[in-house]
Amino acid sequence: MSYQDTVKKLEQAALHPAKTVTEQIKETGKDAFGCFPIYTPEEIIYAAGLLPIGMWGGKTELKLADRYLQSFCCSIMRSNIEYGMKGTYNMLKGIILPTFCDTLKCICENWKVAVPQVPIVPIVYPQNRNIDAGFTYIVEELQRVKGELEKLTGKPVSSDDLEAAWELYEEYRKTMREFTDAAAEYPHIIGAKTRHLIIKAGYFMDKKAYMRDIRDIIAGLNAEEKKPFAGNRVVATGLLAEPVELLDIFEENQVAFAADDLAQESRQFRTPGRSQGSFFEKMAGRICDQKGDTFLYEEEKTRGQMLIDLVREKKADAVVIFMMKFCDPEEFDYPIYKKELEAAGIPMLYLEIDQQIDSFEQIRTRVQSFTEMLI
Repeated sequence: MSYQDTVKKLEQAALHPAKTVTEQIKETGKDAFGCFPIYTPEEIIYAAGLLPIGMWGGKTELKLADRYLQSFCCSIMRSNIEYGMKGTYNMLKGIILPTFCDTLKCICENWKVAVPQVPIVPIVYPQNRNIDAGFTYIVEELQRVKGELEKLTGKPVSSDDLEAAWELYEEYRKTMREFTDAAAEYPHIIGAKTRHLIIKAGYFMDKKAYMRDIRDIIAGLNAEEKKPFAGNRVVATGLLAEPVELLDIFEENQVAFAADDLAQESRQFRTPGRSQGSFFEKMAGRICDQKGDTFLYEEEKTRGQMLIDLVREKKADAVVIFMMKFCDPEEFDYPIYKKELEAAGIPMLYLEIDQQIDSFEQIRTRVQSFTEMLI
């Protein structure tokens, strides 16, 4: 099978998550366990003999979610509640939910009533991550999550299992960093939509199998001839870049992603783990070491300078902001890094998005106009 076939395979895996998860459950013999955005301790889930599955919403008709979430909550959370109430998530052994925003905090309790058949394990990260008390608190929260999973599965999770999972996920994160670097070198092969779908497929697959596919793609790309790209290269930032039809517009206008600062994509793997300490200390260290993320408190915001550095490093032409409608944390950050990007003379395109968008014509016009301005 050529690497192009592997690309198509992962694209289909991302486009049909229910089918992919069902197949993975059968292939691995593991129970699936849902992971709400954004940072869930997948390593502990994996060590417990479970299959971590990403829960990033999707395009669906919202009929039931209104009982628990108002219309001014973000579409990812509304979709997740809708899927849960419709029974889509009944295949899951349980879910884990971090409480990063007001909506997630509400879901933590609403889920128990709205979707009682799927157990929930909450996890709370501290605001002050970079003090000793904050670090200790994260360690204790992770240990509690391990205990909750042991109760759900009825099996103990050994230290060896935890360390093996840590090593696997560190290798996964390293491999994904290599993939995004390679994809940036071949924008004529890996367009914005393809790049997104390849990364997204990892949320629905066992990481061992997924890494084999990613390495196959990297090797295939590195064997290709590098060609000049006639279009524009941008850095994407925001919660996520969906629906996928949105990315068709970027490909139509020859706009490639040189890099991203998306919560669904590079924020998941851009920060390597620490090499010293126990499993739980290394897990806590990754949360403490994350920079430039709107969902993790920083006294001095570093996101703006991080985006500036990324644009310069990747020789990008602009920054595209994918602003999820009603995502308060992302909206709070925007004025701060907007001012910094303007001061640095970096062009920006602000797009307000929603997973339930039906018409893309306004966005198409804005992307077309923006690319013409960059010429």
